[in-house]
Amino acid sequence: MKTQIRLFIALLSGAIILFAAAWKPLAKASSTRVAAPLMNGRYLFVAVPGVRDYLGYGGHGLLIFDIDHGHKFIKRIPFNGLHPKNGLPSNIKGIGVSIPLHSVYVTTLESLQRIDIVTGKLVWEKPIEFGCDRLSVAPDGKTMYLPSLENHYWSVIDCETGNVIKRIDGFNATHNTIYGLNGDRVYLADLKNTMVKIADPKTNTVVGEVGPFANFIRPLTVNGKGTRIFVNCNELLGFEVGDLTTGKKIAHVVVEGWDKGPVRRHGCPSHGIGLTPDEKEIWLCDGFNMRLHIFSGVEPYQQLTTIPVQDMPGWITFTLDGKYAYPSSGEVIDVKTRKILTVLKDENYNTVASEKLLEIDFKDGKPVKAGDQFGLGRVMR
Repeated sequence: MKTQIRLFIALLSGAIILFAAAWKPLAKASSTRVAAPLMNGRYLFVAVPGVRDYLGYGGHGLLIFDIDHGHKFIKRIPFNGLHPKNGLPSNIKGIGVSIPLHSVYVTTLESLQRIDIVTGKLVWEKPIEFGCDRLSVAPDGKTMYLPSLENHYWSVIDCETGNVIKRIDGFNATHNTIYGLNGDRVYLADLKNTMVKIADPKTNTVVGEVGPFANFIRPLTVNGKGTRIFVNCNELLGFEVGDLTTGKKIAHVVVEGWDKGPVRRHGCPSHGIGLTPDEKEIWLCDGFNMRLHIFSGVEPYQQLTTIPVQDMPGWITFTLDGKYAYPSSGEVIDVKTRKILTVLKDENYNTVASEKLLEIDFKDGKPVKAGDQFGLGRVMR
């Protein structure tokens, strides 16, 4: 019996010695995080809440979608822009981008924010005394024209610092702003005026106007050459056209086959108009009938077709190449086939809808080119 016990102890000791000799401690887990892949390609940047201050259309933040991969949701960049009285997210009023500064600018009812889109960090937020509306950044990314919130002046702002360079006064209700693609003119739409004023950014003074149009001006767009302007007006289910070389209205176009009716937002039948980048078509929002009406982009502006959407459209813009259309109701539409390809969804699969969105193209993690929140014509010759 003792012999068996000694034999067992000897075998057990040998096994322990062999196990100890073969055992190696596990390597320590690396504390270094794997870097996120650099952004390459085309991305859609969507600022929310971009339909009033309704959080049911994507929540709060700057949402990024991969255009080249089925508009897949990529990430949400948080930002500020809160109502000072209750601390809740404020209405987003406009969005713009400076490529050289790697920055997106977002206006709310109360402030102007600059977000670095490479780091995802808020650079600064400037409270604006009389509020903000729909801004426009110069093509060189150095300055912007910032309208006060339906007040009497536009401010020319330094994009790097947010400081005011000059104030341009003498308006009734400053609202929508478009910087011409060649950078030599800025189009200033006053919410309580039938004329669109035109500024020279070299002197930051008003040098011209176009109109009068049928009623107060709402959304608008211009062609690439800066010779035509297309405007929505109060009470009009349709659009009007102005000649920027003469300053005169040259066309009045009414949607055929559809009646006007009450709209939930904006107070006008057509709030949203865009030229396809090739300027072959005009896309028009119809709030009451919840449709996009499409017209030829050349006189006599023949009505071509209509596309139903899931919610009231109040804005329309396009990718730089004109392949995709983005109504504010959240759909992604193939411009050529008119088919709805998908609906924008956030990280929780909730529908995203916004009137403040644009394309930004990246290479090796850096922005290299950007579209615009307005559906601008891009034929420069």
